[in-house]
Amino acid sequence: MAEQNKTNRAPQNAQRNDKNNKKPRMSFTWVYVIIAIALGYLFFAGDEGFQGSNGASKNVTYTVFKQYVENGYANKIVANKDEGTVKMYVKPEHIRDVFKQGVDQAGKMPYVQADFPSADKLDEFVSLQQELGNFKGELSYKRSDNTFMQVFWNLFPLLLIIFVWMFIMRRMGSGGGGFGGMGGIFNVGRSRAQLVEKGGENESKVTFKDVAGQASAKQEVQEIVEFLKNPKKFTDLGGKIPKGALLVGPPGTGKTLLAKAVAGEADVPFFSMSGSDFVEMFVGVGASRVRDLFRQAKEKAPCIIFIDEIDAVGRARANGAMMGGNDERESTLNQLLTEMDGFGTNSGVIIMAATNRADILDKALLRAGRFDRQIHVDLPDLNERKAVFKVHLKPIKVDKSLDIDLLARQTPGFSGADIANVCNEAALIAARHGKQSVTKEDFIAAVDRIVGGLEKKTKVMTEEEKRTIALHEAGHATISWNLQYANPLIKVTIVPRGRALGAAWYLPEERQITTKEQMLDEMCATLGGRAAEELFTGHISSGAMNDLERVTKQAYGMIAYMGMSDALPNLCYYNQSEYQWQRPYSEATAQKIDDEVKRMIAEQYERAKALLLEKREGHAALADLLVEREVIYAEDVEKIFGKRPWVSRTEELLEKDLTPDPSPKGEGSPAEGAES
Repeated sequence: MAEQNKTNRAPQNAQRNDKNNKKPRMSFTWVYVIIAIALGYLFFAGDEGFQGSNGASKNVTYTVFKQYVENGYANKIVANKDEGTVKMYVKPEHIRDVFKQGVDQAGKMPYVQADFPSADKLDEFVSLQQELGNFKGELSYKRSDNTFMQVFWNLFPLLLIIFVWMFIMRRMGSGGGGFGGMGGIFNVGRSRAQLVEKGGENESKVTFKDVAGQASAKQEVQEIVEFLKNPKKFTDLGGKIPKGALLVGPPGTGKTLLAKAVAGEADVPFFSMSGSDFVEMFVGVGASRVRDLFRQAKEKAPCIIFIDEIDAVGRARANGAMMGGNDERESTLNQLLTEMDGFGTNSGVIIMAATNRADILDKALLRAGRFDRQIHVDLPDLNERKAVFKVHLKPIKVDKSLDIDLLARQTPGFSGADIANVCNEAALIAARHGKQSVTKEDFIAAVDRIVGGLEKKTKVMTEEEKRTIALHEAGHATISWNLQYANPLIKVTIVPRGRALGAAWYLPEERQITTKEQMLDEMCATLGGRAAEELFTGHISSGAMNDLERVTKQAYGMIAYMGMSDALPNLCYYNQSEYQWQRPYSEATAQKIDDEVKRMIAEQYERAKALLLEKREGHAALADLLVEREVIYAEDVEKIFGKRPWVSRTEELLEKDLTPDPSPKGEGSPAEGAES
């Protein structure tokens, strides 16, 4: 019976919300307009406007005014010293003489107004007329009534402050409803989660069919959906529903896409929000939003809460006291920990979260009972990249001869987002050239564009610079071709792209572990460009900066983290703690690490020079061919050096034709690697 009440509560709440939405909301815009009109009328009309409504009026000269008084037309005379004006109210029997119209048209209290020269002369004139019997009333003086303006200017600063405060609060509340939009300030602590329900306005159209690859991650997520759809299947065996699942992986691997698929597949409400939505400048707002989110989730249970980029609020708490917004972030995290597995219960509420920085999350957040499962969403392998390409190629008109296996092999290390970008870029390139379908050359040019940058055909280089770049890139190609564990070469180019003046494109073997010998061969091939410059030009240039940066980082990683040093064997000094500011080794050890890095790089540099001297003729022929064509491929290198004596597993997959149709000046060339 309790479960039935829970299921019926959601439709009742939805109907109540629909009724509330249909009620007309009071708009304060018309109130503001009416107040502005009233203030303007009072400002411009004032008391004069009200008095003028009792009779007609006209302005006359002071001479005409005196004539009217001498003729006995005056009923009452009122003078204003501040303005220097005098008003003569006309007797009813003389209204027609003055205004040429009857009492009905002129009103009950018509008057004429004139400017008087001075109060003394006016007093003398009125006193004389009283003695002569022409004027039997009295002369009265009054000052201008500035009461309204005084009140207005006294209240104006306060009204301005109130108006600005209301405007800011409405903006902060994102136009929140309520009385005159004032709901914004009262809704600051409300959750901003987006509710996704079946049949609702925000219903997700993404399903598990749209998620290619990631079979293991998709299986674990599907189990959560299956548990919500058919909980009896699991509870009969004594199992409990997992409280939380954390999606961990590099950017672009499909973590948020998996969450969208869960929202599209599940038959329960799905609350979606970002970790940054909890962060606010006001103290206590983040914790309040967490409480409100879980309150709504409990009302909709069973349901799923998804927090994207949870590292924005779940970062590890510091040991010492921190200042500023960190305290607010920690209070938000504490509230999140309490809601996920505190004293209260959250039966039927599953929390899903995604992050690419799981190493900085608080340990209390990762323990069992909060996030019971950590689902790793890694970069796709070869077969998974094929599946991802098939998904993203559906809306694209591709050539029938396009080989998806080729595209998957030429995009090692690409994430799902990168592959989607390749497909879109290839379609744009094909459309730019007026093609009817997207061909292999368009995809290869798209990978070139994404990895290396825009091709700079107009970059001006001297013949000497071009020759130096050709020797540099030929050095990379020569070393990598003649070393056993170096990555297989695909293409070498001296066409400038992005910030690189040249590049060598490899097809790295997808390994799960890497040996020391493999790393040393890769380091030697990377130093081949600088070694070729020194040997065959007699000087070194700045073109090897990227190579030296990669080699230095690789050497420090091998020695300090992987223990691949004879002087410091089997030692790892990697420190994962974010708040540890000291190095986990002494100054003497740091000196040993520096010495070992220098020794290792120097050994591989001398090894590269020795191999280049041994293959001097082939290197020179390769450089000349680069200067002539600007782009050469693996088959050109094979004609010069012969077939490689070592065939890797990746090279066995290259039996198909991987070489695109050569085009002049590097146009339509395959993608380049990370060498520069």
